[in-house]
Amino acid sequence: MTTRDEIFSGTKEVDEKLVFNSGNLNDYLKKVIGSEFDIVSIKQFKGGQSNPTYLIEDKTKNYVLRRKPPGKLLKSAHAVDREYKVITALGKTDVPVPETYCFCEDENVIGTQFFLMDHVDGNIYWELLLPDSDNNQRREIYLSMNDTIAKLHNVDFQKIGLSDYGKHENYMARQIHRWTKQYKDSETQKINEMDNLIEWLPINIPEDNETTIVHGDFRLDNMIFDKQNNKVMAILDWELSTLGNPIADFTYHMMSWRLPAAAKGLGMMGSNLEELNIPSEHEYAEMYYKKTGRSKIENWDFYMAYNIFRLAGIAQGIVGRVRDGTASSSEAKNYESFVPILGKLGWSIVEEAAK
Repeated sequence: MTTRDEIFSGTKEVDEKLVFNSGNLNDYLKKVIGSEFDIVSIKQFKGGQSNPTYLIEDKTKNYVLRRKPPGKLLKSAHAVDREYKVITALGKTDVPVPETYCFCEDENVIGTQFFLMDHVDGNIYWELLLPDSDNNQRREIYLSMNDTIAKLHNVDFQKIGLSDYGKHENYMARQIHRWTKQYKDSETQKINEMDNLIEWLPINIPEDNETTIVHGDFRLDNMIFDKQNNKVMAILDWELSTLGNPIADFTYHMMSWRLPAAAKGLGMMGSNLEELNIPSEHEYAEMYYKKTGRSKIENWDFYMAYNIFRLAGIAQGIVGRVRDGTASSSEAKNYESFVPILGKLGWSIVEEAAK
């Protein structure tokens, strides 16, 4: 069986649909980086379902280019300008992010907007149980990940110029509306449990009065880890980031403990975490509470149901992009069977909580 690591790790030749004019890019980057800049090679990273991501090799160092995909796009998706803005701002804090170089709005350069950032040389892990790591390494990786999301949620977004990065109120209601719309716009099959969640979630929102920077897709494979000490060197894929509810962001990250191990590498439920030296759900949450000064999360079941619904909306958006011809990963077509599983799981959490 092919592993997620084999599917997503490393680079490949650029997909035919995603090739761009390298001469135009070279001329543009000479103005940004310096006249000595000269592209040696361009490869496409295998990972990155939404915004195509490229390894740009220069004579002296490597860069990463992230762009909007070509073609018909969902209105709220592929916001590379927002990614550039938040990564650049967080570069002033202790949150680990790559150094950014430029954002290009001129679509005449390579056909769509893009930004350029540093290539961070470290490990990306695609398997939650870290089968190629030993017990000490697994624990170090999970502790660093916990430390990193706490650092993010502790950032004073106003001090780094991100007061206008999102609205400051009604985050949960807006998110439920957003993912309902994306799900419906991309819908390819009727799933009763998803319809049930669409009806139930808006009328059961807990009090929502805290605002921080939220990543929106904080998970193991969106981080680069130091090869020596297993600390997070950079958080990647900021497309879904905004100002919002940190509890929603943290519980999205915590879904890994609730999703089945067979859920496309996104879950660990049923695995012997103690034997692997991976923190339990309770231990991991307690670490976060201490680092952020938060108390125990109330309405845990609501947030889990919401986040599973949200993940289903993200997956259905990928299915829709396959239908529309704008998906940037060959694996994207496999997500259609995943959406009903998520819908059933999300609604089962609601039903269990009501007993």
